[in-house]
Amino acid sequence: MKCNKVLDKYQAIRTRLIELSKQHKGRYGYRRMLFQLKKEGYKINHKTVLRLTGEMGLKSIIRLKKYRSYKGEEGKTVPNILKRKFNAERPFEKWATDVTEFSVAGKKLYLSPIIDLFNGEIISYSQSLRPNFEQITDMLDRVLKKVPKNAKPILHSDQGWQYRMKDYQGILRKNRIIQSM
Repeated sequence: MKCNKVLDKYQAIRTRLIELSKQHKGRYGYRRMLFQLKKEGYKINHKTVLRLTGEMGLKSIIRLKKYRSYKGEEGKTVPNILKRKFNAERPFEKWATDVTEFSVAGKKLYLSPIIDLFNGEIISYSQSLRPNFEQITDMLDRVLKKVPKNAKPILHSDQGWQYRMKDYQGILRKNRIIQSM
């Protein structure tokens, strides 16, 4: 008999929790649901809402943080040689690169292309499940096989941690690629 009273006691709240979950597409956790219930006049404790949502399997969707390549003052920046002049008169003169995050089938994928600013062609790229330095070196290895011996391209990037590493800057210097940020 006591069990039935408890179920009846929370039946209206259970119904409202299901409605809130559907209404907000599973994005509301127990704290936001609690706030909404209190706003609607329900007198309920946060522990009760947590327990009820757990019993009913109402789990909120965890938001994934967007990728940011900037990690503070790590490594050395170089001057901006291009100064927003993103047009080139010939191939292998000016390049641009960056790391871009995509969501594919619920997983993150990181793409790092090099684009020739002469015609917008992607001349090299690498993809990875994590943004790491190996991805950048793989991309550079691929493009170095295509560069004519007499070319001295300018490679422009943002100031992400990958592009400020000594190893990255050393690879560019060794291969006569001028770095710009």
